[in-house]
Amino acid sequence: MARTTSAAKNTQANTSAKTPASTKRSTRNRAPAARRIENILAIDIGGTGLKAAIIDANGAMRTDRVRVQTPHPCPPDLLVDTLDALVKPLVEQYPPTHVSIGFPGFVRDNHVLTAPHLGVEGWSNVPLAQMLGERLGNPSVRLINDAEMQGFAAIEGKGLEFVLTLGTGAGTAMFRDGELMPHLELAHHPVSKKHAYDEYIGDAARRKVGNKRWNRRVEKVIGILESLVHYDKLWIGGGNAARLTFDLPPDVATVPNERGIEGGARLWHPLSLRETRQHPEATQRTGVFK
Repeated sequence: MARTTSAAKNTQANTSAKTPASTKRSTRNRAPAARRIENILAIDIGGTGLKAAIIDANGAMRTDRVRVQTPHPCPPDLLVDTLDALVKPLVEQYPPTHVSIGFPGFVRDNHVLTAPHLGVEGWSNVPLAQMLGERLGNPSVRLINDAEMQGFAAIEGKGLEFVLTLGTGAGTAMFRDGELMPHLELAHHPVSKKHAYDEYIGDAARRKVGNKRWNRRVEKVIGILESLVHYDKLWIGGGNAARLTFDLPPDVATVPNERGIEGGARLWHPLSLRETRQHPEATQRTGVFK
């Protein structure tokens, strides 16, 4: 009987001793407050305007959206200077833990490869995310194509979803079950005998041929994309989406242009990028999936 009581006491003592350690481990494993996604500075770079706002992890606006015209021409250093001045009041009000940037050009690994709407000079493999992060004193910066960032705010996360933005040019993005797929710069792909998508349904083309003919062109492009992609849903965004006058098919919907800012939150979700990128041991044949 004495042995039983002693064992019970030892068990209670061990349990009591373990509880604080367990609590400490739980606290120690939590992400530091500074690393949590609290305030995100979302920047939407367009061919005609630069827009920014502070949003939370769900894309809700913490501040009003601010906007200035895009300088032309706009080399990288001038863009960083302009963005720094634009966002200064925002970051003073809500210091961001992360920065998301949507850029109208070909983007890879946080570098800008092309910037057709900002001018060719100086835009070749530019580490824009690093440049702006250093200026803002925040290294936690992600940069993607602007159509992709707007797509993050629009998609439902089911099946194959395609995004077409109608602005200064034509932007595209593709998602599978909510994950961003590799970027295809269809804006520079031929869509007619003489024109690429940018020249066919961009804003300059709309002004030249008029809204009625431009609408017919967009309707034709929707048919081409349906045959090419066989999407489950097509989302149309950008400033000129509001100028569409024809009846859209059931699997096509428009997205308000302001949603481009909100997509900056989804860029920091764990599976926002292709899942296979998170398993290099398997995809690079140096190991197995964990």
